[in-house]
Amino acid sequence: MAATSRPWGRYVIVSFAVLIVLLTVGITATIGWRPIIGPKRRATDSRVYQATPERLKRGEYLVNNVSLCFGCHTHFDAKGKDIPEFTTTPGAGNLFIEQGEFKVVAHNLTPDPEFGLGRWTDDEIGRAIREGISRDGHALLPAMPYKLFHNMSDEDLASIIVYLRSRPAVHNNPGTTSLPFMLRHMINNAPEPITAAVTAPPVTDKLAYGRYLMHGVADCQGCHTPMNEHMQPMPDYFLAGGNVFAESGTPVASANITPDDSGIGYYNEATFVETMRTGKVRARKLNAMMPWWAFRNMSDDDLTAIYAYLRTIKPVKHRVDNNEQRTLCPIDGQKHGLGKDNAAPAS
Repeated sequence: MAATSRPWGRYVIVSFAVLIVLLTVGITATIGWRPIIGPKRRATDSRVYQATPERLKRGEYLVNNVSLCFGCHTHFDAKGKDIPEFTTTPGAGNLFIEQGEFKVVAHNLTPDPEFGLGRWTDDEIGRAIREGISRDGHALLPAMPYKLFHNMSDEDLASIIVYLRSRPAVHNNPGTTSLPFMLRHMINNAPEPITAAVTAPPVTDKLAYGRYLMHGVADCQGCHTPMNEHMQPMPDYFLAGGNVFAESGTPVASANITPDDSGIGYYNEATFVETMRTGKVRARKLNAMMPWWAFRNMSDDDLTAIYAYLRTIKPVKHRVDNNEQRTLCPIDGQKHGLGKDNAAPAS
């Protein structure tokens, strides 16, 4: 009896080994091992950013007018308003999304030691902003645009941290992010450690500096690049608009800001700057969800640098008009004005 069981035992062992190999290859080739073993992360150090007047001024400018940190980390009311009204202290945290088990909370950014950044080191804050790793080592949801801030210069990062440290502490608990099981593990693929110095191009190189602002500091693509069904940016439709937001009451779609005729191809530099300063495109008002009310305080040099960069990106045909009836768009799968007038993307 023992002799006849040995081939079966070998068969089980071999089959198990083959299964392990196939499973290993399958995981490596598909989702990778990060969802299982955790995100890439580096150890933080004890660096402390010196609070200079220059850094305080630069940090205030970036936080409030370019990166718009408080736009997500503060509760506001935009319904029926030309300019949203903050209903809590700026930076005190905000319940951003709550849909069933999907709950996204923007952290308290004030120096409060219990609910804010009071016990975080400067490098822990910096790692969260640019690398997507929280203080306890877990991966942050990329709704926090750390994939973009990954390109932020060391000096701009230092300025932001110095400014956040200077704010009054607010003892407010905005809650905790809660994600579905698969998403909670899949986002472990997103963080990437920064192990070398990051510098910004000179302001005098207008095109390069405009690209830096767009890809490292100001998250224009977060609103203006449509998402696919997996909530990932559609690379062929970079800045082509169509994302729909309802926080202002009436659903409003982000505009196509590529240099196509269906975008802002008719803008010149003066038109672009005037739009950012006034919140109007000629006689048409921009919806308050477009934070022109913050961008209006950007410097002429920064606005014209962004415009110079926008002129160089690929024109994309995508019609979006909030003054027209909302219909289903075959490109982005969302309902917005002129949606049905768009052609489905080639498969």
